Amino acid sequence: MAANWKEKMLRSCEMTENYLKDCVAKLSAPEELKEAMLYSLLAGGTRLRPYLCLAFCRLCGGNEQDALPFAAAVEMIHTYSLIHDDLPCMDNDDLRRGKPANHIRFGEANALLAGDALLNLAFESVLCSNLPADLVKEGLAVLGQKAGACGMIGGQTLDLAAEKITPDEEMLLQINRGKTSALIQAACVMGCVAARADETKKQAANAFGEALGITFQLTDDLLDVRGDETKLGKPIGSDEKQNKTTFVALLGISATEQRAKEENERGKEALSCFGPEKEELFLLADWLLERES
Repeated sequence: MAANWKEKMLRSCEMTENYLKDCVAKLSAPEELKEAMLYSLLAGGTRLRPYLCLAFCRLCGGNEQDALPFAAAVEMIHTYSLIHDDLPCMDNDDLRRGKPANHIRFGEANALLAGDALLNLAFESVLCSNLPADLVKEGLAVLGQKAGACGMIGGQTLDLAAEKITPDEEMLLQINRGKTSALIQAACVMGCVAARADETKKQAANAFGEALGITFQLTDDLLDVRGDETKLGKPIGSDEKQNKTTFVALLGISATEQRAKEENERGKEALSCFGPEKEELFLLADWLLERES
């Protein structure tokens, strides 16, 4: 099962990358803009969100090709958020995945525009799906909500505000439910939508995505204080430099590790309505809990 899971993740990564390249290549846009978009889109990474979208589609008995435009759309939005996060007005990071950040390579204005273009292209990707109109509409609604003011952008806004105060644990959870979990939830739920799953399964996917996102952030906070910069592809200690209160700063390393394990189990429990194939997602969750990059 473990080997099979890794093979599926690699296949989903390849499918997503080919789709992303094709989407940008078809654009009648300035070449310098397309170059900046592809620079960050193809910079590597696990393709976690597209994988989750395709995996949940399979888990619900659907065809993963139907979910591919949804999966790519979530990845486009994730990439645009990273480009904007690195800007001097946000996290002010010079490195992303071991390479110069987009604004270092192309300038701040071009990085901003590349991110804007990816955001718009994401919704175009969903609209170009071959799924029935009602499913496309539902997919758009999920993506818009999770990526917007009540999801990722809302979480990022709270994250910036928290630099000026010392947030408590509940505020940190609220920040990361938006900043990190929301797009992961979007990927999980949109995979169910593409497979015409029922409400019970969509709600279970949403709960799993929230727990997985919190686990991811807890682990990310741990890596920021003890990770290997060569494996992470970004500077260690950037949270402290930006005066950010993380789970590690608030709870300590041991309690953060324990909380990550608890969130991991909560996510697994949320998938009780699915069949034995859910083991694939259990393996993913455990891998994320123990990741080094």
